[in-house]
Amino acid sequence: MSFALIEACKKRKRWPKFFRFNSFGDPGIPIVPLGTFRDNVRVFLQEAGEPEDYSVSGNPLWCTLLIHDKSNVMAPLYTVEEHVYHSSHPFCDHCRCVGWSGHFVSKRRYHFIIPMDSGWHKPLDEESIDNQRHLLHGVIHCNGYGHLLCVNGIEGGSKVLSGREIMDLWDRVCTNLRVRKVAVEDVSCKRSMDLRLLHGVAYGHSWFGRWGYRFCRGSFGVTEPHYNEAMTTLGSLELDMIAKDLNKTKFNKEIKQMIRCYRDMSETHIISLRDLLRFMLTVKSSRASAPKITVTFSAAAAADSTCSALISRNSTKHTLPTRSNSIKEKSVRYKKFSNAVTSMDSRWPTRRLEFAAQVIVDALKENKAVKPGTGGMARQDVRDAARLHIGDTGLLDYVLKSLNNVIVGNYVVRRMVNPSSRILEYTIHDLGKGYKAPELESEGMAYVDQQVVESSWVPGNDVYCDVLFLYKNVLLGYPDSETVDLAIQTILDSRYFVKEWAERDEVEEQSLTFICSLQPNFVDKKYELKGLPCGEVVVVPLHATVGDLKRASEAALRDTYCIAERLIVTDIKQLMGVSDEEVLFGLIQSGVELCVRGIAIDLCTNLKYQGGSDNWKVRCECGAQDDDGERMVACDICEVWQHTRCCGIDDSETVPPLFVCTGCCDSLVPSRTESSFCADSPDSFLISADPSLLLEYEYGC
Repeated sequence: MSFALIEACKKRKRWPKFFRFNSFGDPGIPIVPLGTFRDNVRVFLQEAGEPEDYSVSGNPLWCTLLIHDKSNVMAPLYTVEEHVYHSSHPFCDHCRCVGWSGHFVSKRRYHFIIPMDSGWHKPLDEESIDNQRHLLHGVIHCNGYGHLLCVNGIEGGSKVLSGREIMDLWDRVCTNLRVRKVAVEDVSCKRSMDLRLLHGVAYGHSWFGRWGYRFCRGSFGVTEPHYNEAMTTLGSLELDMIAKDLNKTKFNKEIKQMIRCYRDMSETHIISLRDLLRFMLTVKSSRASAPKITVTFSAAAAADSTCSALISRNSTKHTLPTRSNSIKEKSVRYKKFSNAVTSMDSRWPTRRLEFAAQVIVDALKENKAVKPGTGGMARQDVRDAARLHIGDTGLLDYVLKSLNNVIVGNYVVRRMVNPSSRILEYTIHDLGKGYKAPELESEGMAYVDQQVVESSWVPGNDVYCDVLFLYKNVLLGYPDSETVDLAIQTILDSRYFVKEWAERDEVEEQSLTFICSLQPNFVDKKYELKGLPCGEVVVVPLHATVGDLKRASEAALRDTYCIAERLIVTDIKQLMGVSDEEVLFGLIQSGVELCVRGIAIDLCTNLKYQGGSDNWKVRCECGAQDDDGERMVACDICEVWQHTRCCGIDDSETVPPLFVCTGCCDSLVPSRTESSFCADSPDSFLISADPSLLLEYEYGC
């Protein structure tokens, strides 16, 4: 892609434009924004993008080359212009989930994509605009409302760009293009920890809150006051009270030891759980120094190991002690997995094998952190944990079979049968921070003699493991507290956050800005609009007249929404009775919202609302009145949708083919205390009071 672009530019004797990654989007770079997003993005593509000679699903795309300041690596930023008339998904599910289902369908949406490192030299494929495994993927409708779909930094697979660098870039680009609002669904995790819960307790906001994203909408009826109260409740838990409440748990000693450890490390008082987590997330790891290691090469050792070296010349083997029943140390050979995979006859590439091994090691680390001092992890449990990140079970089985007495990173992975349960288990052993395995020299074998048996878990050695321990055993495992459980569930049910950029009305631009909402002149009740959708930003010169504003708003709405393709603006509600020749300046204040009325609005088009043409009725016992993206089930009688969770249907269970809500059940089956001869209303004659007859029709609750 970007490199093919350079070759194409050489043939045309024209070099592409390069920009610095860490300053791209700063004021004036790459453009000086004037007006609205729909205008700025066009200038952006002209000034900073190079058109590609192919399309993605029939949509044109441009490439902007960004040079990373630290590594000098060149990363491509793609912009794909998707036209909804030709799209297989003209409606926006993301708008529906964040409460924007009443917005009009916009004609165009722009995808901003930085693919994974391995795809920087390749063209985007047809599935790119639906792929959420990119380093960055954001989509912005031409009305300025957008969605941040994914950010994947170092832990997400990037070898160059961190998550913060990518978020900084995204924030600068949105500011430079004058985006209006961007929503994000925060499902980010660090290993098995939900960051919206961890950061919510530690900092009072989600991880995206660093860039100004605030609560937008909660699932299951959660409101912003509920969300703020939940964060306050969890963050204000006193550590002494936590230690007291967890006194009867099996981890009470570890909790007290951890609190004491970090209080001793901190120069300020650590009183609450928020104080502790915030300190732990900012402190650097102070792990114990690695045990002394001596590496010796001898002629005898080289001679004895010649055969092994010939068999696996690219592998490096080491010896570490194992503890036998007689506490005698036994010499065991270990090899580096990264070297061993080069000699494997596998249908998977080395990169995939190494990634799968690292995922398995991370799962073992988490298990060890949550259950310190316990045994290994059963093979099936390891496989299930790794499947959360890797869907290829064949790959997992192949790697699990190969993981025995191997070194992955700074850990040794061992496999053995538990003598009591007779189940195959995996364990990991820390080699120590900064340890590097010695490499094989000619035909000599490197032997590592480590006379120190691995010590037990100590707080402060690995801050990440300590945070995970608190997350699992305090936040998720707090004993017998409905208040804590409710607060945690409230935060976990709050996934949608939004950032809003204020409309600018800069004097030096010599312009007036208005927010124009569309409303028909006369409305057939059959096609009545769902309230007033989001208004469109309209910018006119300082000396513009009322007639100029009508023409500008008409052009803006036609350019933006499918429903307004043939719109003719007739009047402006706030300026009724004012002549079209009247100058706006001094007549009406800049920045106000105006109601624009017109005719020829296509009220019958299917491309009307982002939520689609379905008129769902949502009324759940949790208080939800609209689709919030959670799994729902509709009653087969009243056709009202409710959350499956609120109806007692677990997420792992399938929705029953026939479902009747509680309200309909109560109306169908009379109360037992009612007299069978009593008929207070005509409805009493519509159905038999005998419950057995209802069962014949499979009604029940």
